[in-house]
Amino acid sequence: MSVTLHDVARAAGVSIKTVSNVINDYPHVRADTRARVHEAIEQLGYQPNLSARSLRSGRTGAIALALPELSLSYFAELADSVIEAAERVGQFVIIEQTGGDRERELQLLSSWRRKMTDGLIFSPLGMGMDDAAHLDVAYPLVLLGERIFDGPTDHVTMRNVEAARAATEFLIARGRRRVAIVGAHEGEVIGSAGLRLRGYLEALEAAGIPYDERIVVHTTLWHRANGATAMRELLARDVEFDAVFGFNDTLALGAMRVLQVAGYRVPEDVSVIGFDDLDEAMYSLPSLTTVNPGRSEIAEVAVRSLTERIEANGDTEVPPRLHLAQFRIVERESTATA
Repeated sequence: MSVTLHDVARAAGVSIKTVSNVINDYPHVRADTRARVHEAIEQLGYQPNLSARSLRSGRTGAIALALPELSLSYFAELADSVIEAAERVGQFVIIEQTGGDRERELQLLSSWRRKMTDGLIFSPLGMGMDDAAHLDVAYPLVLLGERIFDGPTDHVTMRNVEAARAATEFLIARGRRRVAIVGAHEGEVIGSAGLRLRGYLEALEAAGIPYDERIVVHTTLWHRANGATAMRELLARDVEFDAVFGFNDTLALGAMRVLQVAGYRVPEDVSVIGFDDLDEAMYSLPSLTTVNPGRSEIAEVAVRSLTERIEANGDTEVPPRLHLAQFRIVERESTATA
């Protein structure tokens, strides 16, 4: 038989009402009493009835996180950061994967599953600026990513243009004049690739270095295999380059592998920099210099913003807020100078 509130109350030596107050985080409970109740809950393995609590409070205690692709390390590490941030405010996270497909993203916004959670942190990849109106939903929503700007919801994202410019300037400051790009998207203006290419171009212009489209390689996806394929294409073009800027770490790692197999020394012959500061970037050989785009800050602010909207319960007139996370260059072996 399942453990009940009566069982917990009996084991802790308190009333059922006190157990309920502890479970619902009522503030005016003595610390020693709260500790006894938590100990009894743990010993008995009590599981609160979330459905009943939801009926009473109108809340589930859960938030949803919708991401394009958990097989990409950035999104996996972002999910981990969101879960940690949510746990600190007493929320648990239900993760959904969209595959970056526009129709699936639109369906997710209106899915019946939204009733199972108190709000949604949403990182679209298939949707674009023309879809901004679809974000005007009847539940708390915080937007991530670079597909939609100036929408009707809070938006937490990274400083893509500034960070990419800083990464390019970092290479230029170390004497690199022919910085190749891996990961551009054909014709993209709004989106991670388009914004990072803009930052790259700004850095070239500021340094008086002419743009050479021959050392810019376009890809579709941003996996290691795409970085490797892009580097093979770049080498086949037989053009001079002395640095590579991968628009994410996985692209950079794939490209660096092909460079080394082809006999290039990193960083002596070619410097390599990535973007995202994934955990694995510390352990590549050589370790990868990268841009830390503020992933932990993004997760923390997104959870805080969503929690504020949930607590406001629709009774606030606060307009949509934009938060741009701080970034920093993490220098490692792949750009080391003698």
